[in-house]
Formats: sequence, structure tokens, C-alpha cells
Amino acid sequence: MNARTARERSRPRGSSPALRRVIPVLAAVIVMAGGYPPCRAQDRPYRVEVLQVTSLDVLQKLYDGFVMELEKNGLVSGRNLVVKRTVIDFDIADATFRKEVAAYLRIRKEASRIASEKPDLALTMGAPATKFSKDAIVAAGVPLIFTALAFPSDVGSISWTEGGPGFTGAVTYMSMRNALLVIRKAFPGVRRIGIVYSHDANSVDHVDEAVRAGHSLGIRIIARQVDVKEQVVPVLRELRRMGVDAFAVPPDPYYAIRNYGAARELIAFSDASGIPVISFVIDGFSGAVLNIGVDFGTVGRMCGLQAAKILKDGAKPGALPILRQQDLTVLFDPERMKAFGIPLSPGVPGAAAPGR
Repeated sequence: MNARTARERSRPRGSSPALRRVIPVLAAVIVMAGGYPPCRAQDRPYRVEVLQVTSLDVLQKLYDGFVMELEKNGLVSGRNLVVKRTVIDFDIADATFRKEVAAYLRIRKEASRIASEKPDLALTMGAPATKFSKDAIVAAGVPLIFTALAFPSDVGSISWTEGGPGFTGAVTYMSMRNALLVIRKAFPGVRRIGIVYSHDANSVDHVDEAVRAGHSLGIRIIARQVDVKEQVVPVLRELRRMGVDAFAVPPDPYYAIRNYGAARELIAFSDASGIPVISFVIDGFSGAVLNIGVDFGTVGRMCGLQAAKILKDGAKPGALPILRQQDLTVLFDPERMKAFGIPLSPGVPGAAAPGR
């Protein structure tokens, strides 16, 4: 989006000689004062549209980070900013083909509305919201920032760092190799990790990467895929019989649906079996001995920073690099580690107790 710049007003037809003498004087005063008065576009608040599917807690944290960073840059809702947030309801736990089609049609409808209303910026959260709205919004000349997805290529980005004409983003990707390096440092005795995951594309990609990285690090990832409607305990029993040293929670909405039902069942099974849980998710539930992952609030603030550059500085979205959290957040739970009799190896990079 072009930066808002002040524009000289053309001289009114039929203006009096006295008025014609005053105009140059006013112009000189304005120049000496350091610029032109704000144009009409600057007299109104900036308008930002936010589009997402589902209302998961992590998306709320991302949104809060986005708004917080905008405020830090002087863009405050109710003062010089209007944010319209559209949340399309979709129950992952009760998904059917008919409901998926309905959600798709709703996304397209909202995309058409946003394109016609031409806000100053659009933020799309999640792969579906981005995939099915990006082209219409960008074609209308509305700058777009995407987030809440791990792999930028999934939404047509040119590369890991470059979005494309009219759009950029901040991804929630985490390096599984780096995460496994932390585990190997913290718990040298862990050599077999069991992971239960769903068909969610983000989860599938991360688990596949973990399997590949584990081969080179001497850690075997034993992964089992389930439908979101299936229970986790039967699969956990199978993994226990296979002799896993720990369970791991991938970045997967499967663990958040049904009021974190699968997560709570996993922790209960962990307590009963004596097999600890390591989470590749920072937020959502407690009970893991170690959490390694991406902070969605941090990613949200990255989106807010990009938005401020576009709105205030006139930066073009395609010229702004795709951002991601470079250093993973590492949190350990001393009480849970003590309960499982696990000592923490010294020198774990970036480790902190929960809440710090």
C-alpha cells in the first residue's frame, strides 16, 4: 500500500484576488513548519480486517500480540485504528465434508467483502483462511499479512523469507531438529519418543520433519496418526508396548479440541505409566516435563510490527520478509521432573521454569 502523503490542494476556480494572495503565504508557513497538513485519508482511523477459522486459544494469544504491537507503534483501537475481526465457526472435532464446504464458502464470502470494502490492511490467521482469501484480497490492492501456519509455501509464498506481491507473513514454524537437540541435551537417556498426531497439515509436516531429524540424532520417533474423533489412550498403550522413553505433543489442534480432552488423557496416562511427556507446544495445558516451541504471542507481535511498517511507513508487503521466531522457547517444570525422577542436565540452552 502506498504511504499516505499530504497533497497540495488545487486552487479553487473563481477564487478572489485576495484569496489568491493568501494561499502562497499559507504554503510558505506550512513548508517552514515542516510539511503539509494531513490529507483526508489521514483524518480517519486506519481500518484493519482480521479473518480466522475456529477460535482456538493460541489464535487469541496471537491476536493479542498483534494488537499489543500495534499499540506500541502508536496505532490504538478506538483512537486512530478500527479492527474488525471475523471468526468463522468450525468444530474440528465434528468436521464433515458438508461443514468443510460451508466453511470454505464462508471464507470466500468474507474475502469478497474485504476486497470490496478495501481496508488498509488484512490479517489472515491459519492456512484455510489464508489459502481461500489471499488472492481476492491481494487482487483488490489490500495489503495482506498471514500467520498461524508453519510452512509459507502452503499459501503460495515464493520462499521461506519472501511472500509475494501484496502479501507477507509471520509463520509458526519450529525447527524439529533444534527441538530434538534440546531434548538430547536435557534428557540424554531418551532415545525413543512416541507421538500421536492427526491429519492436520501443520502437524503432519512437523512430525515428518521430526522423523527425519531423529535419524541423524540417534532418536527414534515412533509416530501414529489418528482421526480427530478417535481417542488417544489406545494408541498410547501401543506406544508403551513398543518401549518409548517419552511421549511428545506435536503442534496439533487435536490436543486442543474437546476442551483439551486428548491432552488431559495423555497426562493422566503419563502419570499412570511413568512415561514423561515432552511438549512441542508452549501453551494450552500443563503436565509436560519440558515444553519446547514457538510463542504465539511473539509471532503476533511480529505481525503487528509488519502491519505498523505498512500502515505508518508505506512499506509494500512483498518487500517485507516473512518472519519467524528464530530461538525456540524452552520451559521445564521442576516439579514434574522431580515426580518422574528426571534430573535436568546442565547447560540446556534457553531453559527456564514456567512463568519466567
